[in-house]
Amino acid sequence: MTSSTARERYTLGHHPSVLRTHSWRTAENSAAHLLPHLHAGLQVLDLGSGPGTITLDLARLVAPGTVIGVDASEEVTADARARAAAAGVGNVSFTVGDAYALDLPDDSVDVAHVHQLLQHVADPVAVIRELRRVVRPGGIIALREIVYGGAVWYPLSAGLSRWMEVYQELARANGGEPDAGSRLKSWAMEAGLTELRSTASVWSFESPADREWWGGAWSERAQTSSFATQALETGIADDDDLVLISTAWRDWVDAADGWFAVLHGEIIATVR
Repeated sequence: MTSSTARERYTLGHHPSVLRTHSWRTAENSAAHLLPHLHAGLQVLDLGSGPGTITLDLARLVAPGTVIGVDASEEVTADARARAAAAGVGNVSFTVGDAYALDLPDDSVDVAHVHQLLQHVADPVAVIRELRRVVRPGGIIALREIVYGGAVWYPLSAGLSRWMEVYQELARANGGEPDAGSRLKSWAMEAGLTELRSTASVWSFESPADREWWGGAWSERAQTSSFATQALETGIADDDDLVLISTAWRDWVDAADGWFAVLHGEIIATVR
């Protein structure tokens, strides 16, 4: 998450159950649409870099080029720096910054990458315009965002249906757009990008380990993370709702026939 403004509030927060899932992300499972456009020597911005797992992968792919990760959270940025040091990746740096006002000169990077950030900001078009400012002519802007409304699962349950209702309402109350992936093409065009390709991909979870990773995290988030506290504060959910949601996720994890898939929208745009 990256924005130091008061225009939005981050729905998920930085509870360990959130960071655990964010740290699962890699360039392969979360930025495959960008990989064919990368080569050695590029200068890359990773906006909303979080724990830095995707960022480090990008740095390895463009070495001896450099990658800068920018995130709003001091704590998460410190963790990303420690991760880079432990991995011995020297061509990457991490800094705290504001997505609406990047501390970078005009035309200073070859690639700007954003994954799962625009869904949380109040003015995604302004963020994309800021990316356009810092990317050199001929450079690439790569975006990928979830479409929560496109998620499907089995077995069906009232608790998981309630989870979707609460998440959608809370995310919008916080100034975000939980179906951001379906809006990416529109936002990119509004931001002035004309040469772009819009695609889609999915995350899916069905093995016992995958179910535990995804559903176990959501079972915990439903009662202990910012999702829970904010849902209660806003009156969007009550304690009974959160218990129902948490239990439903745990039941899904334990279901041998459990299956979940969630759609993502993607953009590759060339800056002119």
